[in-house]
Formats: sequence, structure tokens, C-alpha cells
Amino acid sequence: MQTRSGSFISNLSGDATYRSFRPAPLPPDPPVELDDEAAALLIDANRKVALLDGLSARIPNMDLFVAMYIRKEALVSSQIEGTQCTLDDVLDPNIETNINGDVSDVINYIKATEYAIDRLNTLPLCNRLIRETHAVLLSGVRGGEKTPGEFRYTQNWIGGQGSTLKNARYIPPNPQDMIEAMSALEKYLNAEDNLDPLIRAALIHYQFETVHPFLDGNGRIGRLLITLFLMQEKILSTPALYISCYLKSNRVEYYDRMTEVRKSGNYEQWITFFLQAVAETAQDAIETIDKLTALHLRSTGLLEDEVPRVRVNLETLLSYLEKNPIIDIRKTSDALGFSYNTTAKYVDILCGKSILAQTSKVGKAKIYSYADYLEILRKDT
Repeated sequence: MQTRSGSFISNLSGDATYRSFRPAPLPPDPPVELDDEAAALLIDANRKVALLDGLSARIPNMDLFVAMYIRKEALVSSQIEGTQCTLDDVLDPNIETNINGDVSDVINYIKATEYAIDRLNTLPLCNRLIRETHAVLLSGVRGGEKTPGEFRYTQNWIGGQGSTLKNARYIPPNPQDMIEAMSALEKYLNAEDNLDPLIRAALIHYQFETVHPFLDGNGRIGRLLITLFLMQEKILSTPALYISCYLKSNRVEYYDRMTEVRKSGNYEQWITFFLQAVAETAQDAIETIDKLTALHLRSTGLLEDEVPRVRVNLETLLSYLEKNPIIDIRKTSDALGFSYNTTAKYVDILCGKSILAQTSKVGKAKIYSYADYLEILRKDT
């Protein structure tokens, strides 16, 4: 049956026959029409995204916030796909020796995100950039055997463990239809369109997840596409908006809403859900920035009674903690260029001011945490 969003088509014959989805190209036809609820959500989401982006231009340590937010997004987006690890695992100063498959997945997502954001400076958002980012995502980790950086040459499907083409929940486009769909999506990513960029971002994410062009990593790349598209459209000047926390909290509805588009062609119900995710996520990011800024001011205020030279070095250490809130002394001294003893002295000072606290010991190395900072960031992880 043909709907506004596409149709399911038969492939092969006899006992091997199966039905895959052939998506219609974007934009939808007939065009998107928002009801009053969605129109109000669109206004609210745009207002909050603009406020968030305005904050990013005024906060001096915004780059540190973004670095941490990328890590949090990498964690939560990977958790949606079943990865089992925590923010503390990702921030472990001894991650090289304590790393496992789950943590490796998250670390690669961080690398892929940073790579894609940097690549936007030299490439438009296109299939080449998407494939390059995917290659970084799956390089040397689980899924590394599933042709990193290449669109699939075989049929894939979505279902529970042990599912087959016969009982899959969803079968994406066959390889030929997939190539055509990704070519059409690439054109839409860079086309002139009168639709609001947030609506376009919703359509792009839906379409990418529907096409499922890779054998693995589609969800993570598809969620990253949202931020990349909004940066390309100059809606965001920094990558400070990630909606994976909302999608994780509403995972069943997230999948059901996209399924409904494929079944009935009703893009509008998906767009409404997506706009709610953007509005709530932007508001959460604003509140997080406010909390982290207040904590920064409180912590720097506690350093004012130190002599100038010591205070400057303590502020350097504090900035390091805002990117690495779990530390050991050896790696911190190497990173900052302080001697081991000097770093230990500064850590003791921050412990005395209740900015840092020792949380564990690995061999002879003591591990310290910026607990108040971590408490803010752990929300929804």
C-alpha cells in the first residue's frame, strides 16, 4: 500500500520473499501542516534553542561545557542502543587500562562527533561526511567488521535477538532502494526549503533511520545528524543541543512515532514529538549551563584568599576539572605541566575547600572527583 511516506515492496520470490520499505523522498507531499499544538511547540522550541545559542556566545568557558556535553550525548545515545556503562566509566582517568567494549563504543562516538563537527568546516553535510563519520564511529570496536564507512550491500532488518527477515519488526529499503534514498536525502540536506529548520531536522532524522543505510551504528549517526544539520543551518553556533536524553526517557514512543510515519504517512505526529524533545532538551541545557556557571563562580570565589600566583594555578586546575572532573595526580600534572608535588599540593588545597574529594584508590594512585560538577552532569544518565 502506498502512503505519503512510501510503500512496502516485495523482494525475491517463493519462500525467500520479503517486503522492504521504499521511502518517498523529502519533503512530504502533500506538504506538512501543523495543528495548533505543534505550531505552539515550534515557537517554543525555536525560542529556547535561540536562548541556548545566545548563552553559548556569552559564557567564557562554553567550550568546556560543550566538551562535557558531547561526552554525555555519546554516552546516552549509545545507551539507547544497549550500551552498558556510566558517565564515570567514560571519565575514568585510567580509561586506557580499564576500557571495555561498552566504553570503547562511547569513546568512538565522542571521536566521531568531534570529527564530524570539524569536518563541517570543509564539507557540506553530505553522504561523504556521513560515511567518514561512520568509519570513525566503528573503527576498532564492536561492529568493526560491519563495513565501517560504507553503505550496506546487503539487506538488513530490525527486530529482537534471533529475528529474521520473516519476523522482523521493520525491514529497511533493499540495497538498491537504499542508495537511491540516500542520494535523495543528500539533496534534501542541502536544498532550499521553506520549512522551519527544526521541522526539517525532524524529517531528516526520521528519513535516515527509515533508510538505515549502514549495517550498524544507524541510530547513533542519525541522532548526530540532528545537531550537524542545525549547525549547518546556523541555528546552532556550537554543538550544545542533543536530544538523546529525551529519546532515551521516551524510547518506546520514539520508535512508535517513526513506525507510525511509515504505516500511515503521518509525519505531523512525529514532528510534534520531535519538537517537544527539542524544547525540553534546550530548556534542560539552559538550566545545566546556569547551574555549571553558578558552580564555576562559587568555586573560583573560594580561591580568592590565595596569593595571586597560587590562585592563577588553582584556576588553571579548576578549568582542567571542568573538562576532566575525575582525576589522578600523575596524569593531571602531565597535562598541566606542573610537577607532581605541586599538583598534589594544589589538589590538597581544593580538597580543603571541598571542591575536590578523594573517591577511590587504584594501586598507589588516588582518584579525586569534582563531585558537585558530576552531580549536575549525571542527570538522566
